[in-house]
Amino acid sequence: MSLQYVKGIGPKRAAALKTAGVDSIQKLLYYFPRDYLDRSRIIKIKDLPKFVEAGDELTVIGSVFRVELKRTRQGKRIFFLTLKDDTGYLTCVYFAGYEWFLKAFSVGEVLAVSSVPEFDRLNRVQFIHPEFDRLKVKDEEDDTDWSALLHTGSIIPKYRSTEELRAVGLDNRGFRRIIKNAVLHHIREIEEHLPAEMLSKNSLIGIHDAVAKIHFPKSYEERDAALRRLKFDELFYFQLLLAYRRRELKGELRGIQFSVKSPLARQLLQSLPFELTKAQRRVVREITDDMQSSSPMNRLLQGDVGSGKTIVALFAMLVAMENGFQSVLMAPTEVLAEQHFWTLKNFLGKLPVNIRLLIGGQRKKLREDVLADIYRGSANIVVGTHALIQERVEFANLGFIVIDEQHRFGVAQRSLMREKGKTNPDVLVMTATPIPRTLALTVYGDLDISVIDEMPKNRKPIRTAVRSRQEKEKVFTFVKQEVLRGRQAYIVYPLIEESEKIDLKSAVTEFKRLSENYFPGFRLGLLHGRLASEEKGELMTQFKARQLDILVTTTVIEVGIDVPNATIMIVENAERFGLSQLHQLRGRVGRGAEQSYCILLTDELALKKKTQLASNRAEAYREAAASKKRLTTMERTTDGFAIAEIDLELRGPGDYFGTRQSGLPEFKVADIVHDTALLSLARREAFALVHDDPHLRQPQHQHIRKYFEASFKNFLSYVRVG
Repeated sequence: MSLQYVKGIGPKRAAALKTAGVDSIQKLLYYFPRDYLDRSRIIKIKDLPKFVEAGDELTVIGSVFRVELKRTRQGKRIFFLTLKDDTGYLTCVYFAGYEWFLKAFSVGEVLAVSSVPEFDRLNRVQFIHPEFDRLKVKDEEDDTDWSALLHTGSIIPKYRSTEELRAVGLDNRGFRRIIKNAVLHHIREIEEHLPAEMLSKNSLIGIHDAVAKIHFPKSYEERDAALRRLKFDELFYFQLLLAYRRRELKGELRGIQFSVKSPLARQLLQSLPFELTKAQRRVVREITDDMQSSSPMNRLLQGDVGSGKTIVALFAMLVAMENGFQSVLMAPTEVLAEQHFWTLKNFLGKLPVNIRLLIGGQRKKLREDVLADIYRGSANIVVGTHALIQERVEFANLGFIVIDEQHRFGVAQRSLMREKGKTNPDVLVMTATPIPRTLALTVYGDLDISVIDEMPKNRKPIRTAVRSRQEKEKVFTFVKQEVLRGRQAYIVYPLIEESEKIDLKSAVTEFKRLSENYFPGFRLGLLHGRLASEEKGELMTQFKARQLDILVTTTVIEVGIDVPNATIMIVENAERFGLSQLHQLRGRVGRGAEQSYCILLTDELALKKKTQLASNRAEAYREAAASKKRLTTMERTTDGFAIAEIDLELRGPGDYFGTRQSGLPEFKVADIVHDTALLSLARREAFALVHDDPHLRQPQHQHIRKYFEASFKNFLSYVRVG
């Protein structure tokens, strides 16, 4: 049955729903509430002053008493909406969109408005740019006593809407009506896809109950039971995807069986000016054990910044070379690729290994020479960026792939790199961003995992401090003292050039100011992403050779840059950076035996002003609180795994990892940060199912197969089912 024939929809609404991705009855039923009107957060207007200091978002229910447009002395128009309940009046202020708001409300209709309450200049409580939900239009027949909601057990679903959907009446009220009809008349059209035994074993309710109760629960217990079932579904089918991927890699694909005796690797080990840590030695054994297997290696190597992942990867590449295979190391940026190239060359010294660099910014003659070397097979190790996956790049015999900071590459890019090998090459993916266990079970659920959890013995913990913009003079005086002692410093800015719209420090503008006002007589360099690769390489060479004292830069140096003599990292506008980004930047120092420092400069006044002027005040308060937590976390710990857990909690898995980049499906209801127990349960069931019935041919598994193939068709190119 077409969606337009569901009661309350029709052709216009069906067309609008289709633009929002809802083109079937099942998708409508799976259009879950974004939130609920929670009676514990609904406040009477007269009680609002008590909650102003708390800074929490609250909800008021009232009828529209007045709408008006006023002009300021400067001629700016401001829209005022006044609500009333049985205890008083509340003014809601909107600084933008007045034309829409003038038409949007009518006196007498009932609204639920949500915001952080605050006092105006006359000490009256007001809401600034509150979110709102229509509960009842004036004179509409509705037997609900909305004014009494505070004293009832009602839980009212709130749905995401768009301007296009609202134009056809599909705001919260509209969605509640059509979904109520769909639940009443079409819920049985959804097939139960999990076997009764699995539901009973894991204390899960049936799919019909779950879908009905996620929309219209009679209690929070009912809502939680519905959520648990729907979360399990999402986690179970994604783990099923990973189980098939792992089965394919471990059981069906034929890989290269390397001999791991390597005189070159032994020579390299003896030439190193340092001893490998126990963790590095353990990881080398794990990798070489994989290389001896007939199945292709698919391993993740985690290690905090400065833990020594690159040298571990190099041992494996030498093993591949002595078996007659080429190796490749792919990095996400040209700066990082060049850094890896020179690091590997320095490690190899006079060993007979031909290592080449392939990046986009090379001169044509050099590039053609590198391509010919790769094609002939005389290039033993090739370091590069995504330029490596272009069609013209042909390897003679690619057998070992290292992908660094691999979360910056898309699934398709990683697959293209694998396809460059004539056999199934071994793959080692590395990350300096420690992956919390929950993400390891999802994004990396089909990989074996190695962890370098030990730092080199001569490293001292980096001292981190948060300082205000007003203390900049003291901070720069400290930088001068360290530079005069023979040390070097980074000063990082978030932008390359000034932007009128974004009030952030600019590397180009500040470079001039620093050179002239703060550090006259010192040697400064400016590095950013818009420079040609030769210029970037020259600057980094100068900095590493101590020909520059201070490198003024953008986040282009976030990963991979290794200058042991650099002991100071200054980050301007640190409140604007993400936690993992700050941790990565801090990792550029502390790479030698000297004490290193990371100083995070913040502009608290600017952040406070931005929060006050934000159109969504509640969101701004949350961001300000998150920013403060990021900075205090940096001061308290240098433990990358502890930082990763907090970062994941603050950002959520999609933002943390880049959902589209990683190939991780978007979860509608599951939260892999907090649903770890359910995730483990779903993983156990999925992997057991693939082990017991890999082709899903048993009668009780037919619905699982049907649902899996329908729901994950966009991801099945990465796995084989049956």
